[in-house]
Amino acid sequence: MATGFIPYTRDVEVADPQFDQNLQTVIGKTERYIADSVESEGTGRAVRDAHAKGYGLVRAEVEILGGLPTEYAQGVYAAPGRHEALIRFSNGSPHAGADARLGTAAGLALKIFGIDGPILLEDERDTRTFDYANINAPIFFCNTVEHYLFIQDLFLQAPAYFAEGRPGVHRFYRDFVTGKGTLDQEDWAWDEFLAFLRLSQLPKVNVLLSSYWTMGAVRHGDYIAKVRFAPDPVSADGVVRRAMDIASAPEVFRPALVAELGERPYAFDIQVQLCTDLERMPVEDLTVEWPEKLSPFVTVAKLRIPQQDISGEDNLEKMDALSFTPWRVTAEHAPLGNIMRARKEVYRRSSILRHKLNQQQREEPRSADELLP
Repeated sequence: MATGFIPYTRDVEVADPQFDQNLQTVIGKTERYIADSVESEGTGRAVRDAHAKGYGLVRAEVEILGGLPTEYAQGVYAAPGRHEALIRFSNGSPHAGADARLGTAAGLALKIFGIDGPILLEDERDTRTFDYANINAPIFFCNTVEHYLFIQDLFLQAPAYFAEGRPGVHRFYRDFVTGKGTLDQEDWAWDEFLAFLRLSQLPKVNVLLSSYWTMGAVRHGDYIAKVRFAPDPVSADGVVRRAMDIASAPEVFRPALVAELGERPYAFDIQVQLCTDLERMPVEDLTVEWPEKLSPFVTVAKLRIPQQDISGEDNLEKMDALSFTPWRVTAEHAPLGNIMRARKEVYRRSSILRHKLNQQQREEPRSADELLP
């Protein structure tokens, strides 16, 4: 083991005795929302309970770099090589509709093809696909499945709160901090609320200009890490449509993405930040940003996006039929912590229901060629 990096052991995660009970409640609420969304969201189809609106499905390639230090050359990054990939850019909201209504939280979901080894999803061990489901912030607004129960309700009901103007906003804030009145004052969700406020102030920029994090910690072979997709500086400098005026039109993020990729290629750096201090770089507290002064991000791969046309409606249809989950990975990259563990079954069950309601075949593609020219 390299000096300074915390080795992965099972005890870096803290067991929650109420986890299974709370998880089943979250799954039930999620499935009810997805079933109701066919009518409530006005799209005529069931939507995801998060990242409901996609901006585009993009062909890409992942180049795993050679010559990496041993502690970074772990798992799928142990040997250099090139892999086909697909990207789904999305808004983070559970709702569909105009961009101005949804805010600026965004996601970059990545599907890498040709990865050997059994996948952690028991019903699809041999897909040879490997997913990331990253968000455009280094923190998240929820630390426990227990708190997610009321935070999930708040986000699903957010349009109703905000439609009341300032009184509704104030009520939303109060219900967030107090757990809708269920938390004792000494247990109020201040850290999670402050993380939410920080996320609500994300800049209104082209989705190509954001960095995207794994949200929680993940295994990195023998170590513990967070993974970030950071815009390649040269590519970022070439972006023409930079700041987004979300009040200027119902759709601003997708047209800007379509235009940029229609004119030039793009690239992100896939970077790994290894944990060196479990107190200041916690696994279970997702509201804490891991300080880069304790451990810098190191580039382990390039995510290259060729120039391409994603303007067609069929692009959105193909994107909608795909499934992404942070648990479609090998054991060397398992998500860590209670919230990340909850995502395994929530994502799986919601995907199964959404595909069933939309009469879509739920099957992993074998290559990007099956979906995009």
